[in-house]
Amino acid sequence: MTPFGRRVRELRAERGVTLSAMATDLGISAAYLSALERGHRGRPTPGLIQQICGYFGLIWDDVEHLKRLAQLSHPRVTLDTSGLSPEATQLANELAESIRSLPDGTISELRRVLGRKK
Repeated sequence: MTPFGRRVRELRAERGVTLSAMATDLGISAAYLSALERGHRGRPTPGLIQQICGYFGLIWDDVEHLKRLAQLSHPRVTLDTSGLSPEATQLANELAESIRSLPDGTISELRRVLGRKK
């Protein structure tokens, strides 16, 4: 599941909306919406993000938050380390090799470290 998919699923649950009903209302297939939620599809289009925001009546910060989650939700990430240090390339490759086996606590700590750089 992607961060975007998790949030959409939470919004549906909070409002008691089924996946099928939401898909019908948005004019997309239930299979596509399910795949978006589960992280089996790439990022949603900006237009679909806007439709979802309108569907749930999201405003200001909530809209920006959902857009940011969509940006962070591509399930297949490619890193280009050309021009970076050998250490950066090694880190990227080590992360790619081990990401599936990292415990949630380690992932959270890595995210905290990266968040400090912003």
